Amino acid sequence: MTEDFYRIRRLPPYVFAEVNAMKAAARAAGEDIIDLGMGNPDGAPAQHVIDKLCEVARDPNAHGYSASSGIKGLKKAQAAYYARRFGVEVDPDKEVVVTLGSKEGLANLAQAITAPGDVVLAPNPSYPIHTFGFIIAGAAIRSIPAAPGPDFFERLKYAMAYTVPKPSVLVIGYPSNPTAYVADLAFYEQVVAFAKEHKLWVLSDLAYAEIYFGDTPTPSILQVPGAMDVAIEFTSMSKTYSMAGWRIGFAVGNRTLISALTRVKSYLDYGAFTPIQAAAVAALNGPQDIVEANRKLYKSRRDVLEESFGRAGWDIPSPEASMFCWAPIPPALKHLGALEFSKQLLTHAQVAVAPGVGFGEEGEGYVRIALVENEHRIRQAARNIKRYLASMGVNAAKAAS
Repeated sequence: MTEDFYRIRRLPPYVFAEVNAMKAAARAAGEDIIDLGMGNPDGAPAQHVIDKLCEVARDPNAHGYSASSGIKGLKKAQAAYYARRFGVEVDPDKEVVVTLGSKEGLANLAQAITAPGDVVLAPNPSYPIHTFGFIIAGAAIRSIPAAPGPDFFERLKYAMAYTVPKPSVLVIGYPSNPTAYVADLAFYEQVVAFAKEHKLWVLSDLAYAEIYFGDTPTPSILQVPGAMDVAIEFTSMSKTYSMAGWRIGFAVGNRTLISALTRVKSYLDYGAFTPIQAAAVAALNGPQDIVEANRKLYKSRRDVLEESFGRAGWDIPSPEASMFCWAPIPPALKHLGALEFSKQLLTHAQVAVAPGVGFGEEGEGYVRIALVENEHRIRQAARNIKRYLASMGVNAAKAAS
């Protein structure tokens, strides 16, 4: 039995599994399910990126083992991205490592720097790897608020004063998944100062760096003077360049953390397929039209979802960034809870969403909606949901009042 294994016992039941199983069964039965549950981009990379992949794949010398930490050209391309986007100069050899997506990088860094019994501060709700990566490594998790407001630092101070042993790592991620919260540079300045004062490592997840909808670009924690002393940041090609399945991400920052991650990875993998890494270089160094196009695409979908779901009787708060809406369950149905509400949407409206409780207990009462279907499908989802809400005694006029 898998439950006999120590690390498996430490993992709670996978909340999303029930909804995923129902979704698969419904599709097998021929139902048209509108899937707004998984953050899986529905687009493709730019053509020049695909062309580079094919070009390098035709080279018979490109099919051997690659470099675990990433090919030199890709690390230089990521360093160049940080220089032009954030004004941050990094050494591609000592302060950059290529990961198999940001998720793998976060999980392997947790393995590298965690001893059994260590305490890690992580937001609740948050992307599951922010906590489970450390749980698998043997750590204990102490939750902090996901929102980057005053309560965030009050809870941080309380945690440092009353936790034994003292926390050694702080995990943050903005724009956040699932909540779509955003942070400004002033927030990062406070985080860096706090981390230095309390001897904390900071792991920043910046996977949604380029998906912002206002006029102010998303900042990086590494823009703060002295951040490199305590922080490492993870980014990804997945959403920015529509390369989710390619599994290319990066860790950039503190040399000690980069060295630790690089060493652990050297035991575990031989790096991404070389043609994929070469194509990632083409994406970073080539025309950036797709970055702006994806930003406009997600903003347009956000606006359509907010408008059409609102008319259906479900008010959706408007996210400032990311590819997600963090939606409170309609008040009349809040008693159902996130998991049951998600099941009912799937069964009665043929719409799949992610139950908020799957991102931590503070996510109860919410669902995450991913902007991964086109506008026609989003409007269709709204019509289906309107019928479901009406069947439950919730009508649009009542919900809006």
